[in-house]
Amino acid sequence: MFLVLAIAALIWFLGARMGVAKRTRGLSLLLLYLLVLGIQAVLPDGTPLRTLTGGSAALWLMLGGAALIVALYRLGLDHLHARARPAQIEPSSHTGPFSDAELDRYARHIVLRELGGVGQKRLKDARVLVIGAGGLGSPVLLYLAGAGVGTIGVIDDDTVSLSNLARQVIHTDANSGMPKVFSAEKAMKDLNPHVTVKPYNRRLTPQVAEELFAEYDLVVDGTDNFETRYLVNRACVATGTPLLSGAISQWEGQVSLFDPRRDAPCYACVFPTPPAPDLVPSCAEGGVAGPLPGVIGTLMALEAVKDIGGAGETLLGRLLIFDGLTGETRIMKLRRDPACAICKGV
Repeated sequence: MFLVLAIAALIWFLGARMGVAKRTRGLSLLLLYLLVLGIQAVLPDGTPLRTLTGGSAALWLMLGGAALIVALYRLGLDHLHARARPAQIEPSSHTGPFSDAELDRYARHIVLRELGGVGQKRLKDARVLVIGAGGLGSPVLLYLAGAGVGTIGVIDDDTVSLSNLARQVIHTDANSGMPKVFSAEKAMKDLNPHVTVKPYNRRLTPQVAEELFAEYDLVVDGTDNFETRYLVNRACVATGTPLLSGAISQWEGQVSLFDPRRDAPCYACVFPTPPAPDLVPSCAEGGVAGPLPGVIGTLMALEAVKDIGGAGETLLGRLLIFDGLTGETRIMKLRRDPACAICKGV
């Protein structure tokens, strides 16, 4: 029996280190469990293989029953957490049945087994706010619009400049000097006229953050300064809004999904204080590889689609780190800080 448990532990923990999804590891454990039950049911008493795997099916059935109870308990908790999410303030103007043009547009999504028509309808009914229309915001906004997210808000107080264009692909040379939110709105509507775009040509401040965030189902933070990141995190925790956060520097980037209401950490649990100014140079100071925001921003858009559509395993409670110089990707498990001043008690 101990041999089987050792193999199960190896599958689970080694798989986690290799980045294998929980669902895949769980299926592997289930197959191992069914194999052991089959050995106990088919082979006669005293057979070495049966003895090596416990010698009796009764103990394994009890273990499987206990595991089933734990799994059902976790599902119940997830259901309660989901019900605790705040209700939408107002429906999108694009909610309702799909038109023929939309069915054709989203056909490749709808045939995905993990997404399907139900997931695409969730995208259509969803409201997502993107903070920043720069390097990360550009691919996020384009792909959310392309994916058919019904209402997309974008807040930024900057204007398009020539130095942006090497990496902020939503903007064009002709829009130089235009507020970024309006430049982005035009590109998104040109890509998909079936979505509603809400541009906020202003700086995000503590006075408006919570009221604004309460109108959305998901906040995507693509800003490049820590003051705004901590402000966004506080407002997301206060309103119970999930936060999808990304960051880039020179050749590296990272993405994570924060949501204390689903027992995941908030941003401040992982980064309780900002780093010293000289440790993390801005893009203007340290530079940034032009395609890097596209890589990280596209990953952020993918995570948003998965989280809204209920597909696959998201980066909830995990941090993905990408190194563009080596082409390596790592995933770190994140845990809530019980002493976190921001999300304690949530």
